[in-house]
Amino acid sequence: MEWWPAYLLLGAMVGFFAGLLGIGGGLIMVPVLTFIFSAQHFPADRILHLALGTTMAAIIFTSVSSLRTHHAHGAVNWQVVQHLTPGIIVGTLGGATLAGALSSQFLSVIFVVFIFYAATQMLLKTTPQPSRQLPGKVGMFAAGNVIGVVSSLVAIGGGLLTVPFLSICNVRLQQAIGTAAAVGFPIALAGTIGYIANGMAQSQALPEYSLGYVYLPALGWIMLASMLTAPLGARTTHAVQTGTLRKVFVVLLYLLGIKMLVGLF
Repeated sequence: MEWWPAYLLLGAMVGFFAGLLGIGGGLIMVPVLTFIFSAQHFPADRILHLALGTTMAAIIFTSVSSLRTHHAHGAVNWQVVQHLTPGIIVGTLGGATLAGALSSQFLSVIFVVFIFYAATQMLLKTTPQPSRQLPGKVGMFAAGNVIGVVSSLVAIGGGLLTVPFLSICNVRLQQAIGTAAAVGFPIALAGTIGYIANGMAQSQALPEYSLGYVYLPALGWIMLASMLTAPLGARTTHAVQTGTLRKVFVVLLYLLGIKMLVGLF
């Protein structure tokens, strides 16, 4: 329980940036939870798995809030969600199973590569040019599968992959963002189920109050704080120059990525 201030602070930061920039908190939560769990002397070979599982569980709650807002503005293409979701569920469960079989070091390499990719994409604000139409059901299933596997391995809501995919397929950007928010819920739910199920086999080696690879005390404090600060971040969006704050966030991502990279050696 003595670590609750660290979890509260992390939740406050995640909620603020989620409200400010409309992003999920996985890119921050995973590396920070890795540092905190290491300081708590959790089993070294399961630390990243716990960070990924706990983050996936937290995204369930943040995605619901985001989804409701975008749906209220008519920005969710439910037909696209319907066609992507089966592939996403299969891919996300497969990704969680794969993560359980991979070493913590290999998972760290995957996450570091992705965090640098995400930070660079945000820094350059790259928007792909529309070049095609949405594929058929088989193509949507395959796309959902890829989005699900990657999202599960690095514990994100999928927006960094879903938005570019839909934009390439001539979906209007606002609708692509809203639809990605809706897609984030099945990703988070399936990912959490996968991390819980795969962690159950390691339950004797995991810390007390763990539900599979979800560490419940961290989840509770993070959600409490993030629900309070997300509205503040959303209001700040309309009061300040978000470009500067976006750059600060990108620098933070690079620093977290470098810290994890150094830790690998």
